[in-house]
Amino acid sequence: MRLEQSTKRGTRISDKGTIEVVEGSTIHLRVYGQGIDSRIGKMAHFVEVPSTATSVNTSCSEGNHDLHVLYSIHDSRHTSAILLVHVQILRKKSHSKTYMMCIKNETGQLQHQHLSDDMLIRVMESKDFFLPLWLHISLIVILLALSALFSGLNLGLMALDPMELRIVQNCGTETERIYAAQIEPIRKKGNYLLCSLLLGNVLVNVSLTILFDSLVDANFISIVFSTFGIVLFGEIIPQAICSRHGLAVGANTILITRLVMLLTFPVSYPISHILDVLLGKEMGTVYNREKLMEMLKVTEPYSDLVKEELNIIQGALELRSKTVEHVMTPLCDCFLLSSDAILDFDTISDITESGYTRIPVYVKERSNIVDMLYIKDLTFVDPDDCTPLHTIIQFYNHPVHFVWNDTKLDAVLEEFKTGKSHLAIVRKMSTEGGRDPVSEVVGVVTLEDVIEEIIKSEILDESDIYTDNRTKRRVSTWRRRDFSAFKGSDSETRVRISAQLLLAAHRFLSTAVPPFSPSILPEKFLLRLLRHRDVICELKFDEENKKAPHHYLYQRNKAADYFILILQGKVEVEACQENMKFENGPFSYFGIMALDTRTLNSLSRLNTSSAHEHHLGVRSLNQILPASNIQYLADYTVRALSDLTYIKITWNQYQNCLLASQMETTVDGERSVASIA
Repeated sequence: MRLEQSTKRGTRISDKGTIEVVEGSTIHLRVYGQGIDSRIGKMAHFVEVPSTATSVNTSCSEGNHDLHVLYSIHDSRHTSAILLVHVQILRKKSHSKTYMMCIKNETGQLQHQHLSDDMLIRVMESKDFFLPLWLHISLIVILLALSALFSGLNLGLMALDPMELRIVQNCGTETERIYAAQIEPIRKKGNYLLCSLLLGNVLVNVSLTILFDSLVDANFISIVFSTFGIVLFGEIIPQAICSRHGLAVGANTILITRLVMLLTFPVSYPISHILDVLLGKEMGTVYNREKLMEMLKVTEPYSDLVKEELNIIQGALELRSKTVEHVMTPLCDCFLLSSDAILDFDTISDITESGYTRIPVYVKERSNIVDMLYIKDLTFVDPDDCTPLHTIIQFYNHPVHFVWNDTKLDAVLEEFKTGKSHLAIVRKMSTEGGRDPVSEVVGVVTLEDVIEEIIKSEILDESDIYTDNRTKRRVSTWRRRDFSAFKGSDSETRVRISAQLLLAAHRFLSTAVPPFSPSILPEKFLLRLLRHRDVICELKFDEENKKAPHHYLYQRNKAADYFILILQGKVEVEACQENMKFENGPFSYFGIMALDTRTLNSLSRLNTSSAHEHHLGVRSLNQILPASNIQYLADYTVRALSDLTYIKITWNQYQNCLLASQMETTVDGERSVASIA
């Protein structure tokens, strides 16, 4: 028996002469013998030789149809014939089988003519590929790439929920916005996309397993290779990449994804529709307030938010969970004013020192707050007027805003934003002593308190004493301000007179008192002198000690360098050797000689000098005027009999005023000469 032809490659003759054919093939066998005729096709039969037996001890009575003779052709000499034999596919788990040929004799019994191994046929498992080897390997590589793509997209695209894609489109970089806009339409079809990617991934992985199995002889080796390839190249590597760059990968492979969704539509869409009905539409990841705050805390080391920004975000999120009672200033720590207060220098100094722009006003008890004083209300208030506080608050009548202690901070902030007030009085229902619930004032809350809670930091200004009202920790740079420098001593306190009285004094001096005549001292300089803070003086008469030292304006034979004009009140004048006494009232004046007669005479000569002498400089003027006045000794005594308001002009003040007027006259004269020239 010889093999002449086979329809499949891989057929060969072993070293022992056994014919090896491939399952599923059709072979041409030439059989040699004697007396071979057309009956050889029916007489020839193949019997399987068990692997534990040999052809010698194998009985021909065991029929087998794995090798089936289709027809035969014999030659004219009846010494050979060609048998057309079809080889069946091996059964499962069978890699090879050995068969021997049996021939029926004239009686119909099967005989075994065992001459040698060349009478045996071994059917081998088919090792032929459906495709050429290079194409087979290329297909495996392509399928591995598709498996990696489907696996990566399954993780990368499904991890990008629609809510996150909207966020990226609004606040991402330019490239990220383009990627998100490309992905969002297919990502909205969540279940359809998921079913398409999973179906494609399964199909590719199954195909890979089959191709690996057909490429390798041993099943175990094919399992190892397919598992290793799919897990490493189809799962681990692509998912690791897409977990970090899923947006870019998904956008760049969007056409492939759409194609897969289209190809798998008949199967994936019905399944996805069922999932949509059962599970509902995908809403995406939504964080509530607590989860969002926790996410910010956990991601703090990796985000680009600075500590201050993170505090502001957390403070804003916690605004609705905190009440006014958490941030208010207790009533015992508040700066309040009584409605009976007088707005004198001391009270206004305390208000300024407090640093507050809104101050609650109470009646009798501190908890009975009835009005509000704004510091801008004191703009037109003179501390010397000692205006009662209730007069100011009745005029402005600012509304008082009250809130309950359990009011949420966001609600208080909304009320502050309306502009009604930036300060609110906090009330609380009290049931102490088993009495009926009564509201009582427990503190004050301001817009600054709410903002500090939002930014989670204290806002300090130059007037703050404590960094926090709860801890009572003082500001390190704080110092108490002393406003007494603005008040001055009692002797330096400026006395105010009416404009009519000041005008009358000015007219009287310029017309009735020679040193103040317009020819010596111009009227505008006299008015400037009268407005000096030390010129208008006041004397309080002591009824219990009528001859107190401060009652005497002049004393006989005592030096005096000042001039006095009585404006209001009465004085007693004691003069001459006979000590004659008489009373004088308003617009009586004393000490005119104290203004130095020589100075007046010098100025008179200066005013009547030639044009050349008229343009003397300041140095020449200082040479004419004496460096110091001659002390004036009064020959009379002047004592107050009541409260006095008077004008007191010293020799130095008068001389300085004269110098100023003469300097201006000199400068004006030089300008006139220059303009004429």
